[in-house]
Amino acid sequence: GSDFIKTSTGKETVNATFPVAIVMLRAIRDFFWKTGNKIGFKPAGGIRSAKDALAWLSLIKEELGDEWLKPELFRIGASTLLSDIERQIYHHVTGRYAAYHDLPMS
Repeated sequence: GSDFIKTSTGKETVNATFPVAIVMLRAIRDFFWKTGNKIGFKPAGGIRSAKDALAWLSLIKEELGDEWLKPELFRIGASTLLSDIERQIYHHVTGRYAAYHDLPMS
């Protein structure tokens, strides 16, 4: 009856890991094949960089397909990720990395 399953609260010592995620994603896929119901997935904790987020996006795409790459079915629980994404966009636009005063909300 769940809409989403989540790897952890993000507060533990060990958080979202690929081996555990693969098991969870395959369970989501098996459940979908048996019932036709799509369950979302949220890896949480330890995802701190845009590079990490891309790895998770790739895993979802490979295991579940493009349909799961929507906010209704895939969310990343990582509060520190936003700062890195802002820095990467800033670098892409300006050609240099931001100083702390350039992105005060980070």
